[in-house]
Amino acid sequence: MVSKQKILIVDDDNNIAELISLYLTKECFDTMIVNDGESVMPAMETFAPNLILLDLMLPGIDGYQVCREVRAQYSVPIIMLSAKGEVFDKVLGLELGADDYMEKPFDSKELVARAKAVLRRYKSSNAPTETSNDKCVEYADLTINLTNYSVIYMGHTVEMPPKELELLYFLASSPNHVFTREQLLDQIWGYEYIGDTRTVDVHIKRLREKIKDHANWKISTIWGIGYKFEVRN
Repeated sequence: MVSKQKILIVDDDNNIAELISLYLTKECFDTMIVNDGESVMPAMETFAPNLILLDLMLPGIDGYQVCREVRAQYSVPIIMLSAKGEVFDKVLGLELGADDYMEKPFDSKELVARAKAVLRRYKSSNAPTETSNDKCVEYADLTINLTNYSVIYMGHTVEMPPKELELLYFLASSPNHVFTREQLLDQIWGYEYIGDTRTVDVHIKRLREKIKDHANWKISTIWGIGYKFEVRN
């Protein structure tokens, strides 16, 4: 029997949290609700969610700080929920490690659809690997495996959210090919994603913080156009 995927709902408005839980439960997810930021890390240990729905405006520790704390220890995907619709808030959320961002009020069906989309892209690093079907690219001191969502850099595993890994894999799979921000947004986030091309810049910045330039390769900016995974001969 396949175990249900688990979603942690973090929102100080229990009515909203219960409504979200109801919709997710109907879609055969297991849910857990916490109403403040202090309860998130203990819930990570006891509940071990596959996805976090994180409200930004929480009492005490806000959603931004919660995201920082979770990202420091876990690679579980995060969808931020907020009544704030400013680009700054979205970019900050993405910079801190969120995989998606939804403004309140939102349609419950859209939230469920986005949760499913994020979870489809997320695979546990403990999942068994079928070697014959590996989606894997290798360079000197860098291995990116899309089958088990793992990155080995300089001999060490690098934890990163699914979107970061998918972006790195996509670029590295087409060495020296220049992609525009719009192309990357479409390829990684999908045509249905209503976002800003700065989302790509944020994720590239986070990748560069984790994967430094190598003598044989690097992530290059093509000013005014986009990015490429540059491989040197």
